[in-house]
Amino acid sequence: MSQLPPLSLYIHIPWCVRKCPYCDFNSHAQHGELPQQQYVDELLKDLDADLHWVQQRPLHSIFIGGGTPSLFDAAQIKRLLDGVAQRIPFEADIEITMEANPGTIEHDDFAAYRDAGVTRVSMGVQSFAPDKLTILGRIHGGDEAKLAAQTVKQAQFNSFNIDLMHGLPDQSLEQALADIETAAALNPPHLSWYQLTIEPNTLFHSRPPALPDDEALWGIYEQGQQRLAALGYRQYEISAYAKPGYECRHNLNYWEFGDYLGIGCGAHGKITQLAEQKIVRSVKVKHPKGYLAGEHLYQLDEVADEDRPLEYLMNRLRLMTPIARSDFEARTGVSATLLDDGMQQGAKQGLVIVTDSHWELTPKGHMFVNELLSYFC
Repeated sequence: MSQLPPLSLYIHIPWCVRKCPYCDFNSHAQHGELPQQQYVDELLKDLDADLHWVQQRPLHSIFIGGGTPSLFDAAQIKRLLDGVAQRIPFEADIEITMEANPGTIEHDDFAAYRDAGVTRVSMGVQSFAPDKLTILGRIHGGDEAKLAAQTVKQAQFNSFNIDLMHGLPDQSLEQALADIETAAALNPPHLSWYQLTIEPNTLFHSRPPALPDDEALWGIYEQGQQRLAALGYRQYEISAYAKPGYECRHNLNYWEFGDYLGIGCGAHGKITQLAEQKIVRSVKVKHPKGYLAGEHLYQLDEVADEDRPLEYLMNRLRLMTPIARSDFEARTGVSATLLDDGMQQGAKQGLVIVTDSHWELTPKGHMFVNELLSYFC
C-alpha cells in the first residue's frame, strides 16, 4: 500500500418508529422521547477517539444511516455535522447522505435538513403498493411516499435516492414493474432496487411469507433490468442504478475498498494504517443503553494478509466495472499474483475475463459472484 485511500464517515442512528419484519439492521423501536442531544454528544466523543485514524485526510463522504435518522430534528443533525467539520476537514464537493423514511418527516421539512448540511437524501420507500407496504410493516402509504419524494425535489438537494424492493410476498411481475414506473416518474437521480431476502433474527425468518418462486424472481429481475435501462438508469453496482454522474460516492468508496470511520451504535469501520502496512476493522457497541453510557468501542481487529484478497473481492465484485490488478495491490498491499489461480478457475467456468492488466466479470459472472468468490476461500 503506497498511499491512503479516500476516507468516508458512517454515522449510525439506531432508532425507528417500529421494527420492520424483514429488517436485520441494528435498529430499535422508539419508546418515548429520543435522547437526541445526548446521542449527538456521544457520537462526537466516539469520533474524537477515532481521530488518529484520519491521518491528515479530508472526508470524502458522510452517510447518516439507521434506523431512521429523520427521527432526529434538523438542529441536531446540523450540530452533528458542524461537530464533525470542526474535527476533520471536508473535501470541497463532499457528499453527505441522510436516510429518511417517508412516514417520519415530523420535526422539520426536507429543506431544513438541506440547510443543516445534508446534500443527498436516501428514501426508504420499498414499494408504492398499499398491500405490500402493509406486509412489509412500513408506516407510510404509497401516496405519502410520492409526496415525500416531491418535497425532496423541491428542497433541491444535489441528489436523492429511492429504495425499492422486489420479490415481495405474492408479488407479480406487473406489480414489480409498476413500482419501477412509479419511482421513475418522480425522477430520482438514483434508484436502489434489490430483492427481498429472508435474514436470520427477523420476524420473516420465524414466520416466512409466501415469496415468488425462482422462475418468477428471474422474470422480475430480467425485465426490471431492461426497464431501468430504458428509463436511463445505468446499473453500476449489484443493486444500484443511477443517471450519469449521480452514483453514490459513499457506497463506491465502500466497494472500492476505501477507508471509512464508523461511529454510533453497532457502526463498523475499516482503516488502512500506511506506516504499519496494516488494515484494521472496528465495531462499536450495539445497544443504545451502553453507548449512551460512554461505552463506544466494542471490537478492533487486524485484517490478516491472507484474508485481504477475499475481503477486497467481496466488496469490489459488487461493482460492474473491471478490476485493475494495480488497484488491487494499491488497496490491499499484497501481490495480485495471489488471485491468479482463482481467476483462472473462474475463467474456465466463463465467470471472468482475465488479461495482463485486469479482471472483468462476464454477464454470467455477475449472476454467480458467490461461485467465483468460492475459489478464494
